[in-house]
Amino acid sequence: QVQLVESGGGLVQAGGSLRLSCAASGSISSISAMGWYRQAPGKERALVAGSSSGGGTYYADSVKGRFTISRDNGKNTLYLQMNSLKPEDTAMYYCAAPKMDSWGKGTLVTVSS
Repeated sequence: QVQLVESGGGLVQAGGSLRLSCAASGSISSISAMGWYRQAPGKERALVAGSSSGGGTYYADSVKGRFTISRDNGKNTLYLQMNSLKPEDTAMYYCAAPKMDSWGKGTLVTVSS
């Protein structure tokens, strides 16, 4: 099982940007699926963006065109670039390798209006 540690969350005004990072304790190049999930207060955790080892990506409709997921296999790090942030993007963001049942502890993103 790989350990995952998120960073990069914070408070930002609507329209601003943040980049989240997820540092893994081991190699991520062979992890077939990794993703960023988020959970807002009173809501269920949901997949925001996914990345496959083959280069494929997935985005929830709500973030398409604003968020970009990427991997740096050399640094064993997964990123989420978030642009044009909206108040509804406020949530705890989690990095995960779900097929390995590996989850980080989360980083909080708060977008003020």
